Amino acid sequence: MDKLRFAVRKFEPFERAMEKCWAAYQEVYPSDVEMEFVPLDLEELTAAFFEKKGLNNGDWDIIHINTDWVARAYETEGLSALDSMIVQNPPEDLKGAWPESLQVLQRFDEQIFGLPFHDGPECLVFRRDLFEDSQEQTRFQVRYGKPLAIPKTWADFLTVAAFFTRPEDNLYGTVFAGYPDGHNAVFDFCIQLWSRGGDLQQGEIPVKLDQPLAVEALDFYRGLFKESRGLHPESVNYESVQAGAAFARGEVAMMVNWFGFASWAQIDTASAVKGKVDVAAIPSAEGGMSPSLNVYWLYAIPEGSCHKQLAYDFIRFAVGRQQDKLLTVEGGVGCRYSTWYDSEINQMIPFYNKLAELHDTARTLPRLANWPQIAHIIDDTVIAAIKTDESSLSLLTKAQEKINAWL
Repeated sequence: MDKLRFAVRKFEPFERAMEKCWAAYQEVYPSDVEMEFVPLDLEELTAAFFEKKGLNNGDWDIIHINTDWVARAYETEGLSALDSMIVQNPPEDLKGAWPESLQVLQRFDEQIFGLPFHDGPECLVFRRDLFEDSQEQTRFQVRYGKPLAIPKTWADFLTVAAFFTRPEDNLYGTVFAGYPDGHNAVFDFCIQLWSRGGDLQQGEIPVKLDQPLAVEALDFYRGLFKESRGLHPESVNYESVQAGAAFARGEVAMMVNWFGFASWAQIDTASAVKGKVDVAAIPSAEGGMSPSLNVYWLYAIPEGSCHKQLAYDFIRFAVGRQQDKLLTVEGGVGCRYSTWYDSEINQMIPFYNKLAELHDTARTLPRLANWPQIAHIIDDTVIAAIKTDESSLSLLTKAQEKINAWL
């Protein structure tokens, strides 16, 4: 009997959706094939793929892989190209299924090494019930002399975060995912840089940190943690899923996080803010442009798998219209246009059709094979900024020296 092993991104909505997707697949295509789902968090996934050589040694047949890591996986010949199988048996509505922004990062040398699984650019997620409450609006007007509104600048963001912070009610203005996993703090730093008109790439240098706007970005981020202006006290320990869970528990008024956590909080039966969530553009510096970040998850087949055709057959089924919608209903974020504009989905999640708009301003991180190592250097720098008094310029200069060695 054949058995497929699937490395799943650990997140309850993903796990539920994959189990239901497999059950549906077995109904349509009955077989003796077994599926073993293995939920792993971010650090466990990278260790399984790279340190343990799981992409090449046959440990896995299907994986969820983040676009941050896909260049490294390609460079180490860890992923199987899907082109011939796609030509023979293409996914449903292949040509019009996904936006180009969800098909670029997995292409190398005109070959496809993954299909979109879970999307959702970063955005401002907020509790509509708090912002629309007439008493809250009156209190804010009296205290600050201006109307309560969704913040469009970082200065306004800090003001609103401070206003909604009420520890005695276990309510805080915002939450950031400060856990050092090489991801969340890096994303937040990049968003701060972009929202000030900066960029990681400077000329021919793909990653340049020792620049004035990067200093401003790091100063602002460290200020969030050191001065605790409306920040949830567990922010330094939370990664993005835990930050999203704190929001869903009703402990946070607003956060910059992935779109998926907004949809999850909006529809999950256990969410304390069910039906009270909305999204907006991320704030910017005065005169800056609102940024977003497009990092997405893929279904991919490791090169070491002995069951590539079986694996593709399931993936092809999983990326179809019905299963993409199922993922969304379970609390993930489907990637198809058909899901984004589905009337039932938008009745459940009225802001769902904003996904296309968010993609218009979404940026991507450098597609470098050694990006995970560079990201950890940036992550270490951000954490050092939070925990020490060393100047941001000094920290960024040291980080740049380390990055230059990788570049």
